[in-house]
Amino acid sequence: MALRRKWANSFIFAILLVGGVFMIAPLLWMFTTSVKDRMDVFALPPVWIPNPMHFGKYSEIWDKGPLLSGIKNSVFVAVTVTVVGTFTSSLAAFSFAKLRFPGKNKIFLLMISSLMIPYPSIMIPQFMMFSKMGWVDTLLPLIVPGLFGNIVMIFFLRQYLASVPNALIEAAKIDGSSYAGIYARIVLPLIKPAVAAQLILWFMAIWNDYLAPIIYLNSPEKQTLQLVIANFNATYAIQTDYPLIMAASVVALLPMLIVFLVFQKQIIESVAISGVKG
Repeated sequence: MALRRKWANSFIFAILLVGGVFMIAPLLWMFTTSVKDRMDVFALPPVWIPNPMHFGKYSEIWDKGPLLSGIKNSVFVAVTVTVVGTFTSSLAAFSFAKLRFPGKNKIFLLMISSLMIPYPSIMIPQFMMFSKMGWVDTLLPLIVPGLFGNIVMIFFLRQYLASVPNALIEAAKIDGSSYAGIYARIVLPLIKPAVAAQLILWFMAIWNDYLAPIIYLNSPEKQTLQLVIANFNATYAIQTDYPLIMAASVVALLPMLIVFLVFQKQIIESVAISGVKG
C-alpha cells in the first residue's frame, strides 16, 4: 500500500513538473528574447541563452513610448478600484448575508442574474453615457463603475459569511453595537482571508484589462500599461525589434509576478475557500 502510494505521488509529481515546464517556458523565452540581438531571435535552432546578453533594451524602452505614465495610470486605476470596491463589496455581502430587509433575496438574485448579460451588449450604451458626461479619454470610466463593488466578490463573500453563526451578530446587537460596529469588529476580521484573496485576484484582472482602456482612452499620457504594450507591439513588430517588445512585456509582467509570489498563499486559499464555503 505504501509502495503504491509512493508510485502514485511520483506520477502526480511528474505530471505537475511537465505542466510547470510548459507554463514557465514562455516566460523564460520572453526574458531571453529581451536580451538577444535581432539576429538571434530568428536563429535556428532557437537560442535559449544568448551569449553575450544585451540589456540595453531595458533602458531603451523608456524613451520609445510612454511606459512610465502607463505604469502610473495602471497602478492608480487598479489600487483605487480594488481598495474602494472591496470595501463596498464587503458591505454589500454583509448586508445580503446577515441583515434583514424587504426583497433581499430578490435583489440579490437580480444582481447575480446580471452576470449573464454579455459585456458587448452594454458596451455601446455605456460608451454613449460616458461620452455625454465628458468622461471619454479620462480614467473615470475605468474607475467609477468599480467603486460600487464587484458582483463576483459580493457573491463570494456572501457565501463565506453564510457559515458565520447568526448568534454572533445577535449577541453584538444585544450588547448595543451598531451595524457599523458589527461590521468593523466582527465581520471584517472573520472575512479578512477571503477579502485578501479576492482583492488580489481583482487587482490582477484590472491590471491586465485591455478592452475597457482601448474603448475610452485616446491620449498617450492617459493610456494604461496594457495599451502602451500593445502600441509597442504594433509599432516595433514591423521593424522586427522583438527584443524591445519583450523587454517592455517583462517590465509589464513584473508587478503581477511580484504580487503572485508574495500573495500566492492567499490566492491558493481563495480557491480552497471557494470550494469549501461555496
